[in-house]
Amino acid sequence: MHDAMSSKPSVSAGHVLEAVFGYSHFRGRQAEVIEHVIGGGDALVLMPTGGGKSLCYQIPALVRSGVAVVVSPLIALMTDQVTALRQQGVRAAALNSSLPTEERAETEHALRTGDIDLLYIAPERLLNSDLMQRLAGIDVALFAIDEAHCVSQWGHDFRPEYLQLGVIAERFPDVPRIALTATADQRTREEIRDRLLPSDAASFVSSFDRPNIRYQVGLKERPREQLLQFIRDRHAGESGIVYCMSRRATEQIADWLNTRGVPALAYHAGLESTLRAHHQARFLREEGLVMVATVAFGMGIDKPDVRFVAHLDLPKTLEAYYQETGRAGRDGLPAEAWLVYGLQDIYRIRQMGAESQAGEGHKRREQHRLEALLGFCETSECRRPTLLAHFGESYAGHCGHCDNCQSPPRTWDAADPARRLLSCVYRTGQRFGAAHVIDVLLGQDNERIRQRGHHRLSTFGIGKDLARATWQSVTRQLLARGYLEPDPDGHGGLRLNDACRPLLRGECGLSLREDLPARRSEPRTRVAAADVAMAPDTWAALRAQRRRLADTEGVPPYVIFHDATLLAMVEQQPSNLEEFAALPGVGARKLERYAEAFLDTLAALPDSSMR
Repeated sequence: MHDAMSSKPSVSAGHVLEAVFGYSHFRGRQAEVIEHVIGGGDALVLMPTGGGKSLCYQIPALVRSGVAVVVSPLIALMTDQVTALRQQGVRAAALNSSLPTEERAETEHALRTGDIDLLYIAPERLLNSDLMQRLAGIDVALFAIDEAHCVSQWGHDFRPEYLQLGVIAERFPDVPRIALTATADQRTREEIRDRLLPSDAASFVSSFDRPNIRYQVGLKERPREQLLQFIRDRHAGESGIVYCMSRRATEQIADWLNTRGVPALAYHAGLESTLRAHHQARFLREEGLVMVATVAFGMGIDKPDVRFVAHLDLPKTLEAYYQETGRAGRDGLPAEAWLVYGLQDIYRIRQMGAESQAGEGHKRREQHRLEALLGFCETSECRRPTLLAHFGESYAGHCGHCDNCQSPPRTWDAADPARRLLSCVYRTGQRFGAAHVIDVLLGQDNERIRQRGHHRLSTFGIGKDLARATWQSVTRQLLARGYLEPDPDGHGGLRLNDACRPLLRGECGLSLREDLPARRSEPRTRVAAADVAMAPDTWAALRAQRRRLADTEGVPPYVIFHDATLLAMVEQQPSNLEEFAALPGVGARKLERYAEAFLDTLAALPDSSMR
């Protein structure tokens, strides 16, 4: 931290917040958490990505006596956080397998002599080395367990080493522990408490709403072209993440985007490790890159200026979707979560659930998670209540910021068509796919139908009044609602679920979304032009200055200053050190190192650039 505070004199949390991190006030429940941990309390902290979780242990680490040990699952995450902290004058370091021997020895020496305030370490290294014994001989301020949802054996980021972290309580019973995550349903929260924290640990659960993220869900028609149009119309020249289900798809789509003028990289677990690390480093350091990735990418990515996260395939759960989309807009500026899906996506994830070898209890829980995901995709109402309800949070009213609020979809009475389709599935033997069933409904007199005698069925041709696209829509929505399910033989067939019986008997009605052709996205004004009263030259000059400083110091641009700080420079036009110090994100060390360069940039601009 700042040299003046390196001996940890008695300082308040608010003073550290302003002097080191450059912010004048706490957000949400940060202040409660920080005071609780400073006082020696244990805590479970759930805050959305970008909500300021890191400060909940970083500030206590700078106020309490001793070194704070931060357990982190990824080397890249440790490196990113240590780099950012050092830029702010904080004495931070990491111990991991990627360090050269000399640097590792220097860190271990600093640990012994009390010259480190925060030590980042992987769970394996803490558990499988003599580090635990060495820590027992020094003053430990606290243990912070980041990405604590990794302890859940049924989670999408499960790390078995996290299960062993309970040993911290045995070796350091009097040292406070704080477990933090951005996403955890009720079951995962209970696992975190049971395995990582004492029974009396306080819980601090912030709202999971990310009001700066706009959610948009559409039907998959020509997914590559839809993605390209979305990027060109709304995020040209901006950083984003595109998630795909398969490794092959990530490489193909990244190559395709590059040929269309969108700079893109691929990332998946099958890439050679040095290439994978190179791609991640480029994404963090360069501006305007798109990362096309499997879910192997993203956990712990601190890049604040990701302006969009797109899904070309359905994620496995709503929890996974929330975590993946949460990587957009960490800086609080506008961002988008964009998803397209179709009948085959729903069929695939339902089939995965049907083939699961897990116990019945787990299968029921996973079924509930799947229903939540499909409910979010298919809803015709505001998307936020469905999303937040999955995390036990209610949301009243319409957000006015998602696709359904801005362009409310129409619904139609689909009870009769649904009964006709369900009847056709039954009469064809409950073993054929959607395409064949729809052919029967439309009365397609082809060889495949005649070979099976389906031209003689009572349902043959009873759906000629509706278009094929409408029948595909009805099929998708019946599958999503659980009235239909995949044939367990895995050959692509559909069969009835018991849930459809009341509908077939006429005991209930059915209203479905009216699927409309995909519309071209409305062009979005760039962040700079939208938020700084049309001062693009000033914005460009400040970004160029940030890039020069970042290149000189070998760090990502956002480590110098976030976009939000640059926007504040454009809006407030500081002309001296006092005014510059008042900008958000400008602490004492950054004021000393960078203020003159940015003040000179602003002073050199012609008056015309400010109008």
